[in-house]
Amino acid sequence: MPLLMHTLHVDLGERTYPIYIGRDLLADDSLLSQHVSGSQVVIISNETVAPLYVEKVRAALGSRDLVTEIVLPDGEQYKTLETLSHIFDQVMEHRHNRGTTFIAVGGGVVGDVAGFAAASYQRGVNFLQVPTTLLSQVDSSVGGKTAVNHPLGKNMIGAFYQPQAVLIDINTLHTLPARELSAGLAEVVKYGLISDEPFYRWLQDNMPRLLAREEAALAEAIERSCANKAEVVAADEREGGLRAILNLGHTFGHAIETAQGYGRWLHGEAVAVGMLLALDLSARRRWIPAREVSAFRDLLVSMHLPTDIPVDMGEEQFLSLMGRDKKVIDGTLRLVLLRGIGEACIVDDASPEELHALLQAAAQSASG
Repeated sequence: MPLLMHTLHVDLGERTYPIYIGRDLLADDSLLSQHVSGSQVVIISNETVAPLYVEKVRAALGSRDLVTEIVLPDGEQYKTLETLSHIFDQVMEHRHNRGTTFIAVGGGVVGDVAGFAAASYQRGVNFLQVPTTLLSQVDSSVGGKTAVNHPLGKNMIGAFYQPQAVLIDINTLHTLPARELSAGLAEVVKYGLISDEPFYRWLQDNMPRLLAREEAALAEAIERSCANKAEVVAADEREGGLRAILNLGHTFGHAIETAQGYGRWLHGEAVAVGMLLALDLSARRRWIPAREVSAFRDLLVSMHLPTDIPVDMGEEQFLSLMGRDKKVIDGTLRLVLLRGIGEACIVDDASPEELHALLQAAAQSASG
């Protein structure tokens, strides 16, 4: 039986939208259908998720004149312009008009690609997010960032485009592989580090419950993560300033993903190592105690996440890829660091010497 546990709102004036969090929400006919205004729907999923949940979404929509299902290959390596073009081919072949609604059913890749397709098709159509991985539930489905990757950089081609609603059914986490759950928890921990120290301490105490997929703990973690993100997005929708704190660990992490080949490292795994580097650099500036870096490393180990950079990734490659990051402005690298646990800041004064010392130490740790 459907149980709606929390309803949050991303406050963007007339574009404000709800985030529904609960159990068996895909079985609730009213939640999804109330946000589909027309008679045409495009359901975009991937080959892993589609057999599990697309039929439930379709049933929840009731009777529609035209429902087109598009099933993509599964993996970050398919988050490309070619995949985007494939979606447009299907949608135009079936003659969807401007009144259609795109529904993303899947993880971050599906949501990002479907959202960019919705932003672009006929200059923008209705869009709903049904995230089925923890990472997409707490991060990529909320806030309107949509994109595809380019061989030279992650998420470099995209748009800010908000959904009409986000529906988070925590039951979908029961089919999530353990590696994907851990990767999603990395983004959950990020919210505590950047702006919510009590939440971070709660996560340190409750990580075994989350890894065991206890329903109450997962609902609490998702609600607090989404609430933190919604607050930041409402204050700075298009990342003119404050929203950049959500990128803690991402400049380092995106460099790892790009260097290793999209899909080899999960996004959350790369971000976990990136956050550890950011905390290390913060400690080197004496903004946080060294014991917090050690405690965070121990937390990552308990979450079954990596703590070392790839052994085949040198300092020069790191710096080159970081220099192409979206957060570089006028040639100046911007990093998110911590002045304290729960207190992120954006810096543009990281010296070559600082970065050299940081990455050299990371390389030594990785090589054992």
